[in-house]
Amino acid sequence: MEETRKWRYGTHRWFVLLFIILGVVFAKMYAPIMPHVQVAPERISHTPLFGDFYVTNTILAMLIMDVIIVLFFLPFMRAAKGGSLLPEGGFAGAGEAIVEMLHNMVETTAGKATKAIFPWVTTIFITVLVANLMELIPGVDSIGFFEKSGHGYQIENTFIPGVMALVKEEGHYMVTAYIRVLSTDLNFTAALALISVVMTQVIGVKYQGLGYFSKFLYTRTLFSKPFLGVMDLMVGLLELVSEFSKVLSFTFRLFGNVFAGSVLLFLVGSMIPVFAQSMLLTFEFGIGIIQAYVFAMLTLVFMAQAAAGHGGEEHEEA
Repeated sequence: MEETRKWRYGTHRWFVLLFIILGVVFAKMYAPIMPHVQVAPERISHTPLFGDFYVTNTILAMLIMDVIIVLFFLPFMRAAKGGSLLPEGGFAGAGEAIVEMLHNMVETTAGKATKAIFPWVTTIFITVLVANLMELIPGVDSIGFFEKSGHGYQIENTFIPGVMALVKEEGHYMVTAYIRVLSTDLNFTAALALISVVMTQVIGVKYQGLGYFSKFLYTRTLFSKPFLGVMDLMVGLLELVSEFSKVLSFTFRLFGNVFAGSVLLFLVGSMIPVFAQSMLLTFEFGIGIIQAYVFAMLTLVFMAQAAAGHGGEEHEEA
């Protein structure tokens, strides 16, 4: 039998060594361009589509994310509609595994409210997961166009064709990436936070009726038992404040973790551009999964609590 030759580190380690040497040489010849870091997404269209609306690199990332999600779960949807118990292909199997895992967790936590909560938790988890992991795609946050800016940096030398003429002119330049990680846009994280918190209230009303809002303004014992009534009223006001604080917590937890990871990759890549980012990408991969899981699970817990109630009726009887 003829043996198939496979990659072996012990035999081909010289290949890895060659890339390290070339990385050191190019880093010395052409110093990496210091990236420009800003919170707001950058515009990639110089003319507005309508009004004051410009296409930004995070909007483009959102469109690509939507395409990735549809293409990934399309085989699973076809298999589910066809009534097949065994999905065809690896993507359908992976989609089924993710959906089944999330359904089991929602069913264990929410019980009777699983049917109402499951679509929201699944959608949030998959959306945040794909948005975070897009950071690992080559070219994201790194391929773009040069433009002169007062917030950029002086470029001394570069080997990129068509840019040599730019660096001869005095001034500061920056690279505007065509695609930026969607989770580093506060608009995206704030929108997800509002959806999570608002739908929590909707599910609470669905399973408890208008009596759900009594946990925010509980006045039934205010006159019959003044001391306990005042305490219940204060607790309700704290519950109301906590609902607003959830929006801020959801928004800045996801944004802060992913944005900090992107900045770390920028800085390390500009200071130590020799395989240093490869080690950090593994770390960012784990952070992306953890943040998606935390966002989805917190949404699940809050929705399950809203559907089950807080025992206000039992407290009144006592």
